[in-house]
Amino acid sequence: MKVTNYIKIEFPSRSANEALARNVVACFAAQLDPTLQELGDIKTSVSEAVTNSIVHAYPNDIGRICMKCRLFEDRSIEISVKDWGRGIKDVEKAMEPLYTTGGDDRSGMGFPIMESFMDSLKVRSQPDKGTTVIMRKKIARKIVK
Repeated sequence: MKVTNYIKIEFPSRSANEALARNVVACFAAQLDPTLQELGDIKTSVSEAVTNSIVHAYPNDIGRICMKCRLFEDRSIEISVKDWGRGIKDVEKAMEPLYTTGGDDRSGMGFPIMESFMDSLKVRSQPDKGTTVIMRKKIARKIVK
């Protein structure tokens, strides 16, 4: 599938940058003319991925997060969120609903939310080397009457 446009942004794992990532992906995805629902799904999924990096990858310090977005000729968007933090020991377990390593104030719903809002979700991780979350969503064509 041919890439029609792309961006890459890197930022520190500060909680204020979660809103930055949401807004950047919203502006970029706007090229596909998504519905408000589609845009909300994308923004929420990015928010969950970036928050996971902030909270879990770098719990006691500030690290790097890299977000890449690509648009494809089939009207889909692919979003990658990468960190170089502590990684996930058991990705399969981490993707289960309600599972969290973040304490009582965390719901454990980040990956299930991303899975439900996006068409595909892949998580690659290695302990002490970081995690990459890759999400993809196809934007429906609007029917003009």
